[in-house]
Amino acid sequence: MGYFPQWTVRTEGVVASEERLPWPQTVAMGAQHVVAMFGATVLAPLLMGFDPNVAILMSGVGTLIFFLVVGGRVPSYLGSSFAFIGVVIAATGYAGSGPNPNLGTALGGIIACGALYTLIGVVVMASGTRWIEKLMPPIVTGAVVAVIGLNLAPIAVKGATATPFDAWMAVVTIVLVGGVAVFTRGMVQRLLILVGLALAYAVYLALANGMGLGKPVSFAAVAAAPWLGLPQFAAPNFKAEAIALIAPVAIILVAENLGHVKAVAAMTGRDLDRYMGRAFVGDGVATVVAGYAGGTGVTTYAENIGVMAVTKIYSTLVFVVAALIAIVLGFSPKFGALIQTIPGPVLGGVSIVVFGLIAVAGAKIWVDNKVDFTQNRNLIVAAVTLVLGAGDFALKVGAFTLGGIGTATFGAILLNLLLSSRDAGRGTGA
Repeated sequence: MGYFPQWTVRTEGVVASEERLPWPQTVAMGAQHVVAMFGATVLAPLLMGFDPNVAILMSGVGTLIFFLVVGGRVPSYLGSSFAFIGVVIAATGYAGSGPNPNLGTALGGIIACGALYTLIGVVVMASGTRWIEKLMPPIVTGAVVAVIGLNLAPIAVKGATATPFDAWMAVVTIVLVGGVAVFTRGMVQRLLILVGLALAYAVYLALANGMGLGKPVSFAAVAAAPWLGLPQFAAPNFKAEAIALIAPVAIILVAENLGHVKAVAAMTGRDLDRYMGRAFVGDGVATVVAGYAGGTGVTTYAENIGVMAVTKIYSTLVFVVAALIAIVLGFSPKFGALIQTIPGPVLGGVSIVVFGLIAVAGAKIWVDNKVDFTQNRNLIVAAVTLVLGAGDFALKVGAFTLGGIGTATFGAILLNLLLSSRDAGRGTGA
């Protein structure tokens, strides 16, 4: 085996990571993954006061870095991580609107987080994943993956229900995406997210702009924006307080990435554990590079798990195409302005579908690994983890706030270890 796969062509059925579709279909699938990651990748920097175009650009660059480090063996897209939002706001005192005046301080902490993440990856490459697997068996990883989808659910619902019209428009979007998924065939079915979003956007324009039933879409900003232009790059500023606050997010990124790789392995039926350390290193290096350019910290993207789950296309070349598209779009203010015109309820409806698929991917890990829910330990670990994550249960430790995903992740790990000690003491194993 060479460092990279040979990518044999496959035109139907499940497309494995070392296979590829014909190039026109590969480009179309890459565009769909860009659409899938775009909403959250833009939302995260907006919530932290970062330039969205830089975030888009660095998501593409980070994905290419990840692809090179893992040798094209792990299908993944890297986008803005929501795990940074709370700590960045706390470290910079961001007021919540406009550019973040202390952006450099946040970038220094993000770079430190990426460096720590990379170091963890190097340790895993040297020692293997056994210690991680002991900490995070299928009952834990399945719960963590499911929590990522459930934790994001309020964001999708909030964006879709600002008005009664918006709520109904989100329902229309869900029905359209579901209809494409169930009642179409071939490439249209595989592009269900992209096609469903386009149909929903057209319906919204007809109802809002044409009939005045909702807030009309304005294209003034699109007309005024140039086709090409540099995003607003920024330089880091390293401060010990910010580093101490932001760097521990690396642990959450490890859990997210581990859950991603486990979910993809479950969906593809391939053992990807040998690439786990390299996946951590790739993600960590991408976060460091993003921080030096003024972008948000990145992580393997949950939305794209949902797309892979429903399309059954895992070719890593699709993510190379997606990355290249994102890089081009990062240099286009006009495209950024156009994306901003997608109505909130349409994005909210699509997000409801995608986030739901993520949650189901976590349950699939339990099913595929035959997790025994007649054991009270598994029931308690899963139940508590899901509620902590879905309820966004936060804990404050000094100046550091652990959000819902982090609390659920650490809670699942510690609770499983604590409750497993009974079996270990009896010599029955965990």
